[in-house]
Amino acid sequence: MISAEIRELFPILKQDVNGHPLVYLDSAATSQKPIQVIEALKHYYEWDNANVHRGVHTLGSRATDAYEGARAKVAKFIGAASEQEIIFTRGTTTAINIVAASFAESVLREGDEIVLTPMEHHSNLIPWQQAAKKSGATLKYIPLQPDGSISLADVENTITDRTKIVSIVYVSNVLGVINPIKEIAAIAHKHGAKIMVDGAQSTPHMKVDVQDLDCDFYALSGHKMCGPTGIGALYGKKSLLNNMEPVEFGGEMIDHVDLYESTWKELPWKFEGGTPMIAGAVGLGAAIDFLTEVGMDNIFKHDVELTNYALDRMMQIPDLAVYGPTTNRAGLVTFNLGDVHPHDVATVLDSMGIAVRAGHHCCQPLMRWLEQSSTARASFYLYNTEDDVDRLVTALLKTKEYFGDAIG
Repeated sequence: MISAEIRELFPILKQDVNGHPLVYLDSAATSQKPIQVIEALKHYYEWDNANVHRGVHTLGSRATDAYEGARAKVAKFIGAASEQEIIFTRGTTTAINIVAASFAESVLREGDEIVLTPMEHHSNLIPWQQAAKKSGATLKYIPLQPDGSISLADVENTITDRTKIVSIVYVSNVLGVINPIKEIAAIAHKHGAKIMVDGAQSTPHMKVDVQDLDCDFYALSGHKMCGPTGIGALYGKKSLLNNMEPVEFGGEMIDHVDLYESTWKELPWKFEGGTPMIAGAVGLGAAIDFLTEVGMDNIFKHDVELTNYALDRMMQIPDLAVYGPTTNRAGLVTFNLGDVHPHDVATVLDSMGIAVRAGHHCCQPLMRWLEQSSTARASFYLYNTEDDVDRLVTALLKTKEYFGDAIG
């Protein structure tokens, strides 16, 4: 397990909530921020705040260096071949929308196929619904196994020579499933399709190498990996990005503008219209420095061990249902406590200082597959401990006692 000293680097965790020490178990929604990231943001605004790629003055140069330095850190962190393959976005949602609007529009025709899974977050579902409506393409879904995982045999049976795009989550934000992206990419490429990977839940918790995965596009969100909100990135193979049209137009992304025609800057700036999220990028760079120092292999090992501990403890609670596989899963446990509504469970837990998520988790089709309207979810990160899990289990037992007849 990661040293308890890591927890001391997160100021927000030192508070009491409703008279109890905070136990934060909602990192799948957004992670907390270490002091290094908070200080990096503070330093930028106090010393370097200026627009980028424009002024030749000292502050402008320092801001540009910090912004582009963060891009280099993202590229190295996920194993991109070039910094030009990293587009800064508002987050995973924006990144997927860029691919669905620009790349999809250039390749999809009526009768083509877009392949997804029922476990996709709405951010990796709705953009493809819209792309299918505009192009006349067909949406197809790789079926789920009874535990919520997918089999490569089903992948082989779903992807065909008519498939142009496969878009799939690396780690499910509900089931915790870790999908075999490298193998799925190989199957997609065998049929001439391109693969988009939703990396919102994978990037914070495990080492990612986009070249080894051989994915064509990869999206991430900074706020789930100890960085600020409002910043993320799209990785795309340079050959694909070069042939894609921008989806936002204005300042920063232009090369030459006439009254009737304009041309675009080279990669990556042609996709970054307007003043970018400069401070967010600086904060994301600091978050990457922090995660790299801790070690992604260490974080993954910690999260898996803590999740296994939580599964062992929680599955001993009578009338508590856990969803997703018991092996090959990332750092979260999604559950329901008898017939008690998840919102009621979350409210009682909050009264004891424990923060969990309740609802459909932006995965309504998956909820219907689970035959549930909503679930509760405890998600873990490098600052969580076995003591946090023990407090969760104790609180769930008290919740069960509180609702009494509503259980079962």
